Amino acid sequence: MSSPRTVSAQAPPNPFVEFDRASWSRLAASTPLPLTDADVAHLRGLGDPTDLAEVDAVYRPLSALLQLYAGGTGQLHRATSTFLGEHPTRTPYVIGIAGSVAVGKSSTARLLRELLRRWPQTPRVDLVTTDGFLYPNAELRRRGLLERKGFPESYDRRALLRFVADVKGGAEEVTAPLYDHVTYDIVPGRQQVVRRPDVLILEGLNVLAPARATTDGTSSLAVSDFFDFSIYVDARTRDIKAWYVDRFLRLRRTAFAQPDSYFRTYAGLSDDEAVARAESIWESINAPNLRQNILPTRGRARLVLTKDADHRMHRMRLRKL
Repeated sequence: MSSPRTVSAQAPPNPFVEFDRASWSRLAASTPLPLTDADVAHLRGLGDPTDLAEVDAVYRPLSALLQLYAGGTGQLHRATSTFLGEHPTRTPYVIGIAGSVAVGKSSTARLLRELLRRWPQTPRVDLVTTDGFLYPNAELRRRGLLERKGFPESYDRRALLRFVADVKGGAEEVTAPLYDHVTYDIVPGRQQVVRRPDVLILEGLNVLAPARATTDGTSSLAVSDFFDFSIYVDARTRDIKAWYVDRFLRLRRTAFAQPDSYFRTYAGLSDDEAVARAESIWESINAPNLRQNILPTRGRARLVLTKDADHRMHRMRLRKL
């Protein structure tokens, strides 16, 4: 097996190990790939060209790595419980996935969920997005935050923190609100139920945000404090903008055209009008959120997956244990 591309003996110590695409894809050469072309087509996001070759090169090794981490964490948990004289109880292995709007983190989360489910050690894998913890539109309007949807202050951080803490604490059943991207709002009275999975994947823009300072100057807990592993999906900002505009044009012909769509007025825009509107939304909302809140959390991730303009992962940076 080829060695990962790492620093030379003469180089200064580095807390990260970096891989190019080829060396990364060889890490799990003997690991089977249980997904098909049809599976990948079903799981990838709108406008995302991820195919089976990409899954084979990137996500198969990643799922194998996560199995090693989850297994090691489970052994440490059992040994610690024995040392402390506690009755060992299984708690979910929690993975956080962060990144910009339109960078493809949702596709990453869905692909990992399906791959991890195929491993015999982790048959129960749940995926929860932080969209469900956005304040309802009515509350955002009341707070004057509707135009800052997706910024940290637009989320019910207390409810999100309580959810992750309860999951990590081993609660038998925990619920999360559901979000509808067509109506652009929380779905009243509907919830996603999480019942002690082997792995929980939490995906969202700001899941790696640090703890906020309290009014008395102390720090509270952060959602990421309960993560066992974290991933940041990265790309050049100009590429993400292009993907966002492309997705907007595709949505104009699909979700935006639905009768109950919050953005139904966009369905009738011409191509030039749609591009102009998408670029305006990007520059006024998504780009500032990326610069101010999302991108600064990249360094907090255990693993950074970096994409090229064609959506292909070309570099992986893993923080050493």
